Amino acid sequence: MGPIDTTETLRKAIGDRYLTYALSTIMHRALPDARDGLKPVHRRILYAMSRLRLSPTGGFLKSAKISGDTMGDFHPHGDMAIYDAMARLAQDFNVRYPLVDGQGNFGNIDGDNPAASRYTEARMTAAAEALLEGLSEDSVDFRDNYDGRLTEPSVLPATFPNLLANGSSGIAVGMATNIPPHNLHELIDACLHLIKTPDARDDTLLNYIPGPDFPTGGVIVEPPENIANAYRTGRGAFRLRAKWEVEDLGRGTWQVVVSEIPYQVQKSKLIEKLAEVIQLKKVPLLADVRDESADDIRIVLEPRAKTVDPEVMMGMLFRNSDLETRFSLNMNVLIDGVTPKVCSLKEVLRAFLDHRREVLARRSQYRLEKIDHRLEVLEGFIIAFLHLDRVIDIIRYDDDPKKALMAEDWAKEHVRATSEADYQSPVGGDPEVALTETQAEAILNMRLRSLRRLEEMELVAERDALRAERASIEELLASEDLQWSKIAEQLRETRKVFGRDSVGGARRTQFAEAAEVVEVPLEAMIEKEPITVVCSKMGWIRAMTGHIDLARELKFKDGDGPRFIFHAETTDRLLVFGANGRFYTVSAANLPGGRGMGEPLRLMIDLPNEAEIIDILIHKPGAKLLLASAEGNGFIVPENDIIAQTRTGKQVLNVASGAARVCHRVDGDSVAVVGENRKVLVFPLDELPEMGRGKGVRLQKYKDGGMSDATTFTREAGLSWLDPAGRTRTETDLDEWTGKRASAGRMAPRGFPRDNKFN
Repeated sequence: MGPIDTTETLRKAIGDRYLTYALSTIMHRALPDARDGLKPVHRRILYAMSRLRLSPTGGFLKSAKISGDTMGDFHPHGDMAIYDAMARLAQDFNVRYPLVDGQGNFGNIDGDNPAASRYTEARMTAAAEALLEGLSEDSVDFRDNYDGRLTEPSVLPATFPNLLANGSSGIAVGMATNIPPHNLHELIDACLHLIKTPDARDDTLLNYIPGPDFPTGGVIVEPPENIANAYRTGRGAFRLRAKWEVEDLGRGTWQVVVSEIPYQVQKSKLIEKLAEVIQLKKVPLLADVRDESADDIRIVLEPRAKTVDPEVMMGMLFRNSDLETRFSLNMNVLIDGVTPKVCSLKEVLRAFLDHRREVLARRSQYRLEKIDHRLEVLEGFIIAFLHLDRVIDIIRYDDDPKKALMAEDWAKEHVRATSEADYQSPVGGDPEVALTETQAEAILNMRLRSLRRLEEMELVAERDALRAERASIEELLASEDLQWSKIAEQLRETRKVFGRDSVGGARRTQFAEAAEVVEVPLEAMIEKEPITVVCSKMGWIRAMTGHIDLARELKFKDGDGPRFIFHAETTDRLLVFGANGRFYTVSAANLPGGRGMGEPLRLMIDLPNEAEIIDILIHKPGAKLLLASAEGNGFIVPENDIIAQTRTGKQVLNVASGAARVCHRVDGDSVAVVGENRKVLVFPLDELPEMGRGKGVRLQKYKDGGMSDATTFTREAGLSWLDPAGRTRTETDLDEWTGKRASAGRMAPRGFPRDNKFN
């Protein structure tokens, strides 16, 4: 015997066990059954409640008792997991047709958790009872529970398509499911059409089911063609918006009131997000948000000014908050409780209808067996009535009355004529001659007081009625058309109870076309006011009201001082260029006020601590910038290409060992560059390429050191700089310093600034 390959053995063992775990998660935990729309935990909770006789019209029972019984008898998992699942079935903001009627605190739409199970009580709802209807009539298969003491249903009979009515979500191993709730009236209408036209197309069913119907209402703004494709393929998404209206406050003022929020959005989190939007001034049109909700939802949104367009404001809020969400559809369900499959709308409804047909056949067969048993007993009662004295005599004096009753020859000539004298039993034999064991047992178990009611005509009438019912059931089982007619009749009865005319049965989610979002320029949304932007050496930024004197002395923190100061407007966007080569965009309207020392600019943008702020500019659409690194590489970039939408900014100048050094707005036809070696080079601007991002090209050649500064100017006007005395000096004869790009240049003219800067 050779050596054992332990690696291969371990690989096989782990593979087998993981596959077992994956199948268990898929089949017994995460994915719902297409027939009753339930996962095992929900099915077991409802079955445990039915065993506790918690009917919709009965009393309530402690939730701890319900979850305890479910855990002990059927679901050997944590009691909190069971209670959480049960509590969700009672939340009318989570479940379209609640299956549990809760008494006490079962949580709310703000996201608060339910009270502990010892404080709450529950019972089943009428919808849950409809799912269990016929369970005791052998309508579905039962299987052993986890320890073999009891049995539990593998699926519920389900008189309505609960999978689509209440939806489902779950994450298994390698697959997931997410199904939105729908309106029961519409689902049953689609089922009736599918019974009438089995080969109906998915698109035809959309005439009955236009889309989901969420318990929290809202407005679906997804295009109809996308909805149709989602239902056809089983995958897609629905854009869902809050429902809102404008409330007139008089004198031209108004406010927006939100009365319905998207499904599965916690109201408290939504309010926090809206408050954050106001604080960060992402939607400058919005001034305030208030939660005035009681039992219903009422969120008040106040505009910045009465001249604001409500549609524009709400359009911006839909983009920047959870007032609009996207609900993904992934109709991944278990077909026949075994096979996971992504199904179309038609396939899911077909699975439900086929299940209803099987339930009908099994219930009919069960009723047939009950009728046969009752007919056999009735035959015995009729014989006992016709020979009452003899029966009493046997029971009174015989040692073994059962055996004697069965052995007695009930002669035909002793039978009195009746309106119907044919007593042939449907189960065979001749009850006029001998009693079966079942008949003899029934006669012996009959109470003495029943003799008063044991009248021949009543017995014969009941027997004839049962025979007629038996014939109709046999006819039903033999005809497929009759079966579908019966199923359609049952569905209509269910529709009558839970349809749109019932309490809470009307459609809640509406449909609308999403208005095209108009890109409103920032200037139109912010009131234009003059400000003075001040940024210190340590990077603290503020906006002083009005255009103040730029030479005015300002207060700074100890050890800090002025770095950038310039006039701007609240409608401006500021471009911050860092030594890491990234551009960051900051709205001037979002800058802190000028009463204090301001706030660190690095808290507003993700600029690393080690990266210095090179320059802060007011964005001018259509303008161009000259960028250059300390190594002497650079290029021209259009300002429109460097606007960043996020805090992380936009990488424009790629810098390796050297840092970004220069950012100047292009103005003129020539470029002047000065190195740390104080050599100046002048060359035409058209020798520099225009790029959106990159390292750039060499501007000036250095033996050692790097670049100090670069600028652009008009050759005819000359190159200007400030001399050491603070006077402006202009050099127009630049032939000595003119050369090709990437050449070394010549020593700077006399009087050039000692800091090697042009400005």
